[in-house]
Amino acid sequence: MTGFATRQVHAGGTEHHAGAAGTTRGTAQRTAPERRPTPRATPVYLTAGFEFEEWEQAGGHFGAGQGYAYTRTGNPTTTAVERRIAALEGGADALFVASGQAAVTVALLGLVAAGQRVLAAASLYEGTRGLLLENLPRLGIEADFVDDATDPAAWERAIRPETRVLFLESIPNARNDLPDLAAVADVAHAHGLALVVDNTLATPYLLRPIEHGADVVVHSASKFLAGHGSVLGGVVVDSGTFDAAASGALYPHLVAPSRTGGASVAVRHGGLARLAYVRETVAPRFGPTPSPLNAFLVGQGIETLSLRVARQSATALEVARWLAFRPEVASVDYCGLDSSPSYALAKRYLPDGQGSVFTFTLHGGAPAARAFVEAVEVVTHMTHIGDVRSLVLHPASTSHVLRTPAEQAASGVHPGTLRLSIGIEDLPDLLADLERGLSSASRAVPEETP
Repeated sequence: MTGFATRQVHAGGTEHHAGAAGTTRGTAQRTAPERRPTPRATPVYLTAGFEFEEWEQAGGHFGAGQGYAYTRTGNPTTTAVERRIAALEGGADALFVASGQAAVTVALLGLVAAGQRVLAAASLYEGTRGLLLENLPRLGIEADFVDDATDPAAWERAIRPETRVLFLESIPNARNDLPDLAAVADVAHAHGLALVVDNTLATPYLLRPIEHGADVVVHSASKFLAGHGSVLGGVVVDSGTFDAAASGALYPHLVAPSRTGGASVAVRHGGLARLAYVRETVAPRFGPTPSPLNAFLVGQGIETLSLRVARQSATALEVARWLAFRPEVASVDYCGLDSSPSYALAKRYLPDGQGSVFTFTLHGGAPAARAFVEAVEVVTHMTHIGDVRSLVLHPASTSHVLRTPAEQAASGVHPGTLRLSIGIEDLPDLLADLERGLSSASRAVPEETP
């Protein structure tokens, strides 16, 4: 197998390479057929649909899924990006959708049905938590949560007969309390259940969950994969290891004949039944179709993924160490610090870098946090992560505002907590900007009266 950096540039297939075609020059002279130029970059097929060249081709598409007909069900630009991401994650295949939230939703709806349950780590991106607590219950799908994601016994105790999916984030957004992936995978597989891992913050450059037992990996491709904060996208990657004999009774929609009596998804696609089902049945019907242009831009971003993530992770570690010794800072939640409860797991699962998104908490609460955010100039105040630019957000008043104070505290969010996403700027410039923010924060805290 080629190295990661080589795959991020070259993986993805060459089905867009053109064949021969005739051309007409002038008013009467026809030249001999000549080969069309082959584009080196992935072309953008910005079209709603594709012509059928013959009668049988249309039937082949609708009957067996051959070729392309409509961008909602497939597009060559999107396919190239799917193949590239699958190669980087070590997966068998992937499905690209319109956003990271769509990726999570599609992956879960491909595995759970009304009356069944999702078992998730308590530390989750707030959008995913809201999906599990507010949206899926309206479809009859409930969720349970494990507080200590490092404890396989806690996962084991929480599994119910109705549980169908175990779900966690490889680097939780943004508390950095790492799960023990391999241990959770062992628990899931002992029950024939699927382990779904959101790998957005780690990226496949730092961690490939499938290598540790994950069955399905999801990403918000809007973040590090795209890298520049310009487009939205999401991806579902499957390991290709669905075992109908071991798990078919838990996932009857994958092993039962089709509604017209045809072969089941598992018979037609074998170990890729999970991904085939979401590609054929879930995504096209719920409709989170990505723009081919967005897929193209995500593919462009992936070509420099390792360069950006390596720099961002190294810079984040230096920033976290610097913040940890500042008197204005009460705590830093970064798994790369040896003071972190997750440090041992970080060294095991993330030896090449511990990511670049983390939180820190200021003395002085919300007034200090507000002063910090309003003072920084290099760091951008916005709701996003994984950008080439460094970003900051105050979770208690934004992403976690709908949680009670007790729920916020339990998730590591306090009035003075700020989330940082470190970009590719020069470290001295970032530290100078953070110094500016901390100085302003300290002035916002009233002095104690004697």
